Amino acid sequence: MIAEFLSKTFTREALEGVIKGFRFMKKTLLALALVHPAIAQESDSSALESLDPTLITSSRLALALEDTPYTAYELDRQFIDDQLIRSLPDALRNVPGVLIQKTAHGHGSPFIRGFTGRQNLLLVDGVRMNNSTWRNGPVQYWNTFDQLNIKQVEVIKSQGSVQYGSDAIGGTVNLLTKNSGFRDESGSFFHGMAHYRFDTNSESHVGRLETRFGQGEQWGVTLGTSLKDFGDIRDSAVGLMEGTGHPEQAYDFKFEAALGESSTFTFAHQYLNQDDVSRWHRTLNNPGWIHGNNVVQPGSFIADDYDQERSLTYARLEGTLDGHFIDRYRATLSYQKAQDSTVQIRNATDIRRQNIDVETYGFDLSLESEIGPGTLVYGLDYYRDEIDATGSRSNGNDNRPLADDSSYDLLGLFAQYRWSPIERLTITPGLRYSYARAELGEYLANGTPTSSDNSWDDLVFEIRGLYQLDQSWSLFGGVSQAFRAPNLNDLTGNVVSGSGVTNLGSLSVEPEQTVTYELGARYNGDNLSLQIAGFYSELVGLIGRRVTGTGAEVLTNADDGYVFGVEAELAWRFARDWEWRVFASAMDSQVETADAPNGEPIRRSAPFMGGTSLRWTSPELPLWIEARIQAAASAGRLAAADIRDDTRFPSNGTPSYLIPSLYAGYQVSENLELTLALENLTDEDYRYHGSGQNEPGFNAIFGVTTRW
Repeated sequence: MIAEFLSKTFTREALEGVIKGFRFMKKTLLALALVHPAIAQESDSSALESLDPTLITSSRLALALEDTPYTAYELDRQFIDDQLIRSLPDALRNVPGVLIQKTAHGHGSPFIRGFTGRQNLLLVDGVRMNNSTWRNGPVQYWNTFDQLNIKQVEVIKSQGSVQYGSDAIGGTVNLLTKNSGFRDESGSFFHGMAHYRFDTNSESHVGRLETRFGQGEQWGVTLGTSLKDFGDIRDSAVGLMEGTGHPEQAYDFKFEAALGESSTFTFAHQYLNQDDVSRWHRTLNNPGWIHGNNVVQPGSFIADDYDQERSLTYARLEGTLDGHFIDRYRATLSYQKAQDSTVQIRNATDIRRQNIDVETYGFDLSLESEIGPGTLVYGLDYYRDEIDATGSRSNGNDNRPLADDSSYDLLGLFAQYRWSPIERLTITPGLRYSYARAELGEYLANGTPTSSDNSWDDLVFEIRGLYQLDQSWSLFGGVSQAFRAPNLNDLTGNVVSGSGVTNLGSLSVEPEQTVTYELGARYNGDNLSLQIAGFYSELVGLIGRRVTGTGAEVLTNADDGYVFGVEAELAWRFARDWEWRVFASAMDSQVETADAPNGEPIRRSAPFMGGTSLRWTSPELPLWIEARIQAAASAGRLAAADIRDDTRFPSNGTPSYLIPSLYAGYQVSENLELTLALENLTDEDYRYHGSGQNEPGFNAIFGVTTRW
């Protein structure tokens, strides 16, 4: 077995890849040196800033995890680094109840409690990322965030729409990016970090350089750049999956300044660019996949490539006001720009192009006041999308992906009160008014150019509670309403979905509404922690797809039904140097659709999933080793639309899998850390349910990080 491992890991091609990687790292170092000439200077401090153990996403308050009345998870930077992940969606693969779907390895979309895409809300530093062009089903936009710039990921399940508005049906994910930590420094400071990652399966190279400098307690700057060259992956059944690699570049900047002892001004900008990400499953590069009695059909397009660019710029003022009615405030102005373009070459005479340019202007104001026996959090948020869309086909027909020259406004007013009516019990009721308006520019209605507008509004409510049974045990739960107004894609979309089927919007769709009931329990002891939760979501008017006589799929509000499930996680430090973790989730669903009036599961309904890990930390050496198993049962209960999507979904459903992996880290010195991952040790051929390609076979991943 050792000989087999060495032969796979240290092939001539792999060693050449390592050499290429060091050259790649050298280029990256030179690139950042141009940004900051002092990159070669040494620093007196190599200590990492500590991560805040509190969550802010659940209630816009800084709460300890055990005080959060939701099923919540916090992934810190160390946890993300230890996984040696390829992209942001991969960071969520060990969160119970989250299924990672990958249409391509550059396009990943998490399913949270059965929902994905525009039915989950994505935030970056509290700024709303979802815009009105996000389509029905999995979206590629979660990959437009540099996972190497993340300080902390907060995941809140079934939060509803009170705190952050439309879209938060399945869950809310907030990405908190790195900062300078200037308030914890004294005097002038300068720190830096260089990271390189190489994997042998796809010979991919990932590099990041960042620096933090400033004047302690006064101001600080964070600069970073990441360059990624992803190669084609391979597995034991399909072999080399040509076209699954792509290049990616990202950079980020953050300036923070103290405005007195209790107020901070922040200005941040981040940018990411992806080129030539192939929807591989639709193309001739996909030869099909046979796994026992499960068969995936080959693709037929000559090419189906996506380019994406995304940038976010925001200015924020936040702080406290002692002795005033408003105790704490946070105001954010943001500007986002997203460019999404695709080229489909279906055959030599059918070439289709689509482009979407979105500019989003945002304002978010959150206030906090101590009123009576509790704390009131209240405020407003407003986002406006301005969209240009173009499209063409080789036959001369219009092929724009949605209405051109359109706008979409989303306004919300919210209030939430947190109080303790009796000892050990905390109650948190909340209310939000939402208003959405779509100004539809030119689009084709039965072949005729036209325009229109529409608006919707709603009032949603939630009530959450947490009861502390004793010092270790607590119960939490509540009822949350969610509201999602139709967006521009729902109304006028014209995109390709599945295995090449045209997916059309409809002006007749109405808002989606859900009500989720949740009950959970937590235990937090010195050496043991446990979280278990059950949920039930009622679905009203869920927007789904209906097949027309032409073979296209048109969006409709036919879907009413439910989703329910249970999730559990346990971590146990059973000896000083050993820790065991196990997690699992199961769910079921039923919706009435145009395909199945008597009911069928929601699309890509997650199977029973789980995982376990055993971690050993050396008491004498700066070394840790962790064995992990990732597993899922077969997913044989499919929606009718999944069955039609036969280049992604195998006949008889997605096969089960059990994948063992091994991870390790070694702190060579105060400033140098090495990490190693041996993933898929048994070289299994498998794919995540609903994905467009298989995951890598055996893969050795090497990481090196140096700090100064």
